[in-house]
Amino acid sequence: MEQLEAKLKKLEKRNYRSYTSIKGEYDFTDFTLYIDNVQSDPYAPPTRIRAKRAWSLTHLQWLQETSLDYQRAARDFLARHFSELLEKDATLSIALSGQTVLDHTSVIFDDEGIELRYNINLPADGREILAKKAINILTYHMPKYVRRTLLARELPIEELKEHCKVIVDQVALRRQLSEHGLVAFVANGSILPRIAGNNDRPMKDAIAFQSPESLEVELMTPNRGPVKGMGIPKGITLIVGGGFHGKSTLLNALERSIYDHIPGDGREYIVTEESTTKIQAEDGRCVHNLNLSNYINHLPMGKDTTCFSTQDASGSTSQAAWLQESLEAQAKTLLIDEDTSATNFMIRDERMQALVNNGAEPITPLVDRIGQLRDEMGVSTILVMGGSGDYLDVADTVIQMHDYQAVDVTSKAKEVVVSHPTTRVREGSDNLLPTEMRQLNRSSLQAILQEGKFRIQAKNKDSLRFGREYIDITAISQLQSSAQVHAIGWMWFQLSQTPGWESNPVEFIAQQLHDNWYEMMPKHGDLAKPRVIEVMATLNRMRVAEFK
Repeated sequence: MEQLEAKLKKLEKRNYRSYTSIKGEYDFTDFTLYIDNVQSDPYAPPTRIRAKRAWSLTHLQWLQETSLDYQRAARDFLARHFSELLEKDATLSIALSGQTVLDHTSVIFDDEGIELRYNINLPADGREILAKKAINILTYHMPKYVRRTLLARELPIEELKEHCKVIVDQVALRRQLSEHGLVAFVANGSILPRIAGNNDRPMKDAIAFQSPESLEVELMTPNRGPVKGMGIPKGITLIVGGGFHGKSTLLNALERSIYDHIPGDGREYIVTEESTTKIQAEDGRCVHNLNLSNYINHLPMGKDTTCFSTQDASGSTSQAAWLQESLEAQAKTLLIDEDTSATNFMIRDERMQALVNNGAEPITPLVDRIGQLRDEMGVSTILVMGGSGDYLDVADTVIQMHDYQAVDVTSKAKEVVVSHPTTRVREGSDNLLPTEMRQLNRSSLQAILQEGKFRIQAKNKDSLRFGREYIDITAISQLQSSAQVHAIGWMWFQLSQTPGWESNPVEFIAQQLHDNWYEMMPKHGDLAKPRVIEVMATLNRMRVAEFK
């Protein structure tokens, strides 16, 4: 510590760039401080810092004997606790992941100890260094925050244990889905509505969820014991009901529950099968050499749809592409909301069939393929539908949302199908073609990085800079944090540097995202583990990506 203080004293009123001289390792007696990357000016991204404390000095060694999921939850708790301590100090910050508990690098456990990874905006007056203020932060306030986070007697241990137990229970629930023939589970008492579109916390005084008796199942958890709630079976599930009754709210809860939620979120005991993917129409996106012939064929001018590319996809084309890309990335459950879908991709009714004959319509609507996705590929679909009853013919389960409560109307829906038979003609009677794995040109990723001076940046969860390219990923709504986007960029870096995987990028990415995935990443605190599906979905949206 004295060494760092001595260096800083020499920098008072010097040019801001002189801060780079403090980069290095410092002994604070009971922990080691690493200053890895120093910002070049006051407006640059903040300085990256790590503080590591040996297990023997934390009295938290018992965490080493717990499961990886328990440790992930404990790391998340420590990061949140550290963040609370920093609330009155605007210069220091640590990356968090909102209401979800991700596998985050802001806190790392290894054999030697616990490491906090966080940022500091080094103080300045214009571009002149304020060394005395920096000394006060780095050698007085910051060590107190570190010690209060990495010492058992300074922590609310019972809160930490409860936090971890809730996460472990969610993992246990998710692992039981398949054996019970389910793709999702919504516990009784869950709170689905959120405060606002830009606030993911639970709405106060919201109606608690209650499962219809016919869909109620009981699953076991290691800490809470038996939990009852609505099980959504594999197959095709429609969520119907009037406007403002909670259809999209239920779908959004399922969409987010591929991840675990913190205690008090209201969705702690809602879980969804982990490969579940939400797809929608996305006008203007790019598509790279993708086989769309299951849904789109005989385009005008003889354009081939078995190896289709465009830089400006229509709504129906983009949604068909997203579906195929999801299958390529091994998705087993699809989430679709009618409100964000292309109408002509979803349905073509009998009147439109009569007006425009099948030979003049290149699109085979999803209503005629969704049953084949289930029967031939084992892919389940949960679909919010309020405008087309033709999906009732293929639905296995129909849930009506009424006043934010679920009602099982499957039997009634079957009666409606019998009493009101459809007159539309089924299209696309041929079998679905299997999903083929595309190859990716690795050297193109290298070139993009080199031309962009190897920059990988994620300022938010809607955009990724990779080299010279900026990728718009606003539509990928299941990404929870910019830290996941940042990790995706570094995953691509690994792709660009590692030969031999080009023929199957999905398999390579899956292998890289193992339990210690962060060991191959930079020692940054703002990385969080993405899913294979999001890594590929982002790559599919890079306009200069080269697939074949």
